[in-house]
Amino acid sequence: MSEDARLLSLRDIARTFIQGDRRLEVLRGITLDLHQGEIVALVGQSGSGKSTLLHIAGLLERPDAGDVIVEGRSVQTFGDGPRTALRRKFLGFVYQYHHLLPEFSALENVMLPQMLNGLPRSQARLRASELLKMVQLTDRADHRPGRLSGGEQQRVAIARAVANAPRVLLADEPTGNLDSSTSDAVFRQLLTLVRETGMAALIATHNPDLAARMDRTVHLKDGVLS
Repeated sequence: MSEDARLLSLRDIARTFIQGDRRLEVLRGITLDLHQGEIVALVGQSGSGKSTLLHIAGLLERPDAGDVIVEGRSVQTFGDGPRTALRRKFLGFVYQYHHLLPEFSALENVMLPQMLNGLPRSQARLRASELLKMVQLTDRADHRPGRLSGGEQQRVAIARAVANAPRVLLADEPTGNLDSSTSDAVFRQLLTLVRETGMAALIATHNPDLAARMDRTVHLKDGVLS
């Protein structure tokens, strides 16, 4: 793919943790490009550093060395304020657990990030309704999370993640808490949503069958990406 299509790049990322007298080199010289319209599977054993890599790519954590480049701009020198603003505008996140706000309906959970970004309530409601329709939850829009199944809650979380039209979606085991049948249905809708919006996605998964349905797979082992 062309260099112009790169939405997010990691360059020589290193991250080390200290545990007592031990140094754990979780990431060692990680380099990765995410291109527009591309869905990449991030595969590795538990504890291999997948979540750490996603946190660094998502500007939630700073590497010990290396650089994160967003649409050709290095964010290495960005302070917390600019990083937060860029994260809100550019990135969407889906986690293994949905983290929905229990006191709000499905529709309101998808509206809230848009309103926090300054979108008027009426426009946020319209887009939230469209997104819930895309994940086949129109008839559950007024339900609070406690009245939704696990799969339905995760679909709301996916809709919320893309509510502000991010360019890049980062997902950490997004179907890890679901049974195989529900996992397949949720993942299928996640892929459809990503492809229809044209964003890039980096999705961590333990499931080789799910990884095989993505455009490309990278493996994280012993701190090295291959």
